[in-house]
Amino acid sequence: MYEPVQLRSFLAVSQLLSFTRAAERLGLRQSTVSAHVRRLEEAAGRPLLLRDTHTVQLTVDGEAMISFARDILDAHDRARRHFSTTVVRGKLRLGVSEDLISSYLPDVLQTFRRRNPLVDVELTVALSGTLHQLLDARALDLVFAKRLAGQSRGTLVWRDRLVWLGAADQPTPSRRATGEPVPLVVYPPPSISRAQALAALSSAGQPWRIACTSGSLGGLVAAARAGLGLLPHSARLVPAGLTPVAPADLPPLGEVEFILLSRPDADPAVVAAVSEAVGAAGRPTAGGRGRAPRTVG
Repeated sequence: MYEPVQLRSFLAVSQLLSFTRAAERLGLRQSTVSAHVRRLEEAAGRPLLLRDTHTVQLTVDGEAMISFARDILDAHDRARRHFSTTVVRGKLRLGVSEDLISSYLPDVLQTFRRRNPLVDVELTVALSGTLHQLLDARALDLVFAKRLAGQSRGTLVWRDRLVWLGAADQPTPSRRATGEPVPLVVYPPPSISRAQALAALSSAGQPWRIACTSGSLGGLVAAARAGLGLLPHSARLVPAGLTPVAPADLPPLGEVEFILLSRPDADPAVVAAVSEAVGAAGRPTAGGRGRAPRTVG
């Protein structure tokens, strides 16, 4: 009833909320992606997406179709692999941003292992900037990490806002009146979120101080939950116990992009397998995992 090619186009649009970017990811024309989604909606008998000239949004039925589409494509891929003579084997040196470890990576690895049981994974968890350096040094085969919005290196998986996070049970008072610096809980350099937060505060003329530094997301979350300071972080990967805060005296942090980036000579079959697993997991929801996003804070 539902064609795999149509489901793949629908999932790409639902992840990127853009027909243009979905077409770029899939290597198709925008009109082809639009036709795929339209035929899927005709087969379902219900609208799955609301779109106008500027925005694309999922309907309630579109949200439901995401889960069905992943299940159908997963079954389709398992059948194809079962009857295929080609089995992906080898070793993958995968670098993953610290932000993704607890809330999103388990879904990706579970899907990857189920589909590619003969590929061994060597996992490196580090800051995005460090992972880029390791890839350039040929110490990694594939990186799943962040880049600054607007950069072109890597394949875009999703775009997200950075937000200020604070302890859910503690107020965040204004500091502009007193001139008190904003206490920050941040990764060490070369953290992208740290650099973006410091640049935003400096541009706004807002004084700041580094109240806590940790290379571990667990350490940063503990410090922020204890009220040591504010943590700049992805809006869709908010850790438990923290919540987005928006004091009037703090500037917006802008956007970051999560990408896949591989070495030119990495095994293309293994790279494609990871890309499929990331696509199957979808985009994390704010405070959740593997579903289309909703607005936060």
